[in-house]
Amino acid sequence: MYLCTPDMKKVAFYTLGCKLNYSETSTISRMFEQKGYVKANFTDKPDIFIINTCSVTENADKKCRKVVREARAISPDAYIAIIGCYAQLKPKEIAEIPGVDAVLGAAEKFRLIELLDGFVRKPRTEVYASDIESASTFNTSYSLHDRTRTFLKVQDGCDYSCSFCTIPLARGSSRSDTIENIVKAAGDLAKTEVREIVLTGVNTGDFGIQNGQRQEHFIGLIRALDDVEGIDRFRISSIEPNLLTDEIIEFVASSKRFVPHFHIPLQSGSDKILKLMRRRYLRNVYENRVSKIKSVMPHCCIGADVIVGFPGETHEDFLETYNFLNELNISYLHVFTYSERDNTLAATMPGRVPEKMRAERSKMLHILSDKKRRQFYEENIGRQATVLFENDIENGQMHGFTENYIRVAATYDPVLINELKTVRLTGINATGLMEAEEIHIPVLLH
Repeated sequence: MYLCTPDMKKVAFYTLGCKLNYSETSTISRMFEQKGYVKANFTDKPDIFIINTCSVTENADKKCRKVVREARAISPDAYIAIIGCYAQLKPKEIAEIPGVDAVLGAAEKFRLIELLDGFVRKPRTEVYASDIESASTFNTSYSLHDRTRTFLKVQDGCDYSCSFCTIPLARGSSRSDTIENIVKAAGDLAKTEVREIVLTGVNTGDFGIQNGQRQEHFIGLIRALDDVEGIDRFRISSIEPNLLTDEIIEFVASSKRFVPHFHIPLQSGSDKILKLMRRRYLRNVYENRVSKIKSVMPHCCIGADVIVGFPGETHEDFLETYNFLNELNISYLHVFTYSERDNTLAATMPGRVPEKMRAERSKMLHILSDKKRRQFYEENIGRQATVLFENDIENGQMHGFTENYIRVAATYDPVLINELKTVRLTGINATGLMEAEEIHIPVLLH
């Protein structure tokens, strides 16, 4: 329950999309609270709704419309503002959605309190969405909705030109804060209950560009963060294979706080499709990165992004991807079904794959991902690991993740929440989660 005086406006937030969006929503919500607004749940009949949107899939429009309808049904007189990637790409389209009061693009979303001046509904939708070139500032953001883990934004925008992606159009060019400022933000987080920081960005490994010039590098950032006292774990959310150097891999293998877990986008196991996608590597580079990781961290968890149904992807191309992934020593997949996006090169390419075929290929890779995860879990049975338990309770069970991203189930114990426990992984339960027994390490007295 939220207590507030009659003159204090309640504001609710809803986030669609990636962890980067969540970190930004959390930062914007703190800006509201600093100005005297009261943060409320979506269903608490708030005075203001802030909806942070995503542009990655073709469902962005449907999802945005649905959330607006729900918001208007819950609180008919509330002020509704739409921000985020979809707002930058389609501001006029969003402005026509019944019930939307304001639309703010990439350069304006962090100024919405200033721009919208009291959140008073007006006869016409207010639109603040300048050209994406205006989005040149970097706003350090982090989430604080979960005391166990936070997502810390270290990079924004992208200078790559993948043929299927709208992110450069929605977020602008690659840019970062300084290592000094990010270390300070991590130090501030260390004063909270947060035990793990996940580094996030659009193209995280491209960290270091400030004012259009490369000033620093990702390896320098992680070296500096490894010395931040008060944070037990750092995790890299995602890094492109062409930016994942031997130096980064070897540093993570020997670091104090960075965990053995990499999420490396692949997108296709076919060199033909990778070229059509305008990716900056071929499959041999990806295979080499996986091999290098496993040579220095045999139990490292490796995840991959894959897109199925890209224009021109034949049955043979898909099988090439399937077989490549099947033989690769990775731990799980994030599978995306290709969807046409306006203003992308891929949308104009020949060889459109039928929707039914896209769905079939997606299903095959989801099954493969389950198989890969199970195999990875089985390889870890009997090993000692450290679990960070979360406030994630289901049917009397609580959950947490090992350093190498194995999800562990345990009998609920409130004392364990937000605690790191050394355990031995004992087996996989009926729901596919790992079970464990705590190891009590004796304290040596000198």
